[in-house]
Amino acid sequence: MKLQEIYEELDKISPFELQEKWDNSGILIGDRDTKIDKIVLSIDIDEELLLKHDEGVLFIVHHPLIFSGITEFDFSKYPANLIRIMIKKNQSLIAMHTNFDKTHLNRYVFEDILDFNINNFENFICVTNQTISKTKLISHIKDRLDIARVKVVNPKDEINGIALTTGSGASLIDKIEVDCMLTGDIKYHDAMKAKAQNLMMIDIGHFESEKFFAEVLKLELDNLPILAIISNSKNPFYHS
Repeated sequence: MKLQEIYEELDKISPFELQEKWDNSGILIGDRDTKIDKIVLSIDIDEELLLKHDEGVLFIVHHPLIFSGITEFDFSKYPANLIRIMIKKNQSLIAMHTNFDKTHLNRYVFEDILDFNINNFENFICVTNQTISKTKLISHIKDRLDIARVKVVNPKDEINGIALTTGSGASLIDKIEVDCMLTGDIKYHDAMKAKAQNLMMIDIGHFESEKFFAEVLKLELDNLPILAIISNSKNPFYHS
């Protein structure tokens, strides 16, 4: 299949027009007429991943490598160092970010990984009205997401309703109408705001909550006449 044909199939699965205005999903590197024989799925790309795989492969990732304007190509710096490798190896890149959050990823993590029933879903926010104890919820999250520790803001012994936004969703605090929000990248001032609004928050990690991107997309690509494999980049954080 040509790169353009794969892009069109992806657009049917999760329309790129759904991405947020600030996002940069779509074809980021590659010639639309290039014939693709192999697809590699990953949450991100890093140097180890690019060097590991063959020339001519297409990487489909969650996070756009090129996010804001590039003013210089200093090949000793990120992301120019990775772009240089990809061009040398004739590798292509497509990102499926906020569009895929809305159509697939948040629901998958909430329902299939955390095993919650969705009572409401709007854009990025999945909600269940389930009542659960703090101890049981934290234990459940650690087990299902394979997390050793979590940060908790404004803990409540009994929780009436849980909301989830994978990745970094603290900017959506004002839209949460249940007792607890699960998301990653919770900053100090997000925590202060949540506490003032009597909202419990649990930081489930950015990578940890979105590492399922590749497996979700692979389920959608299994019917295409092209090999798609999962080869995730590594979490940039090391927990000691």
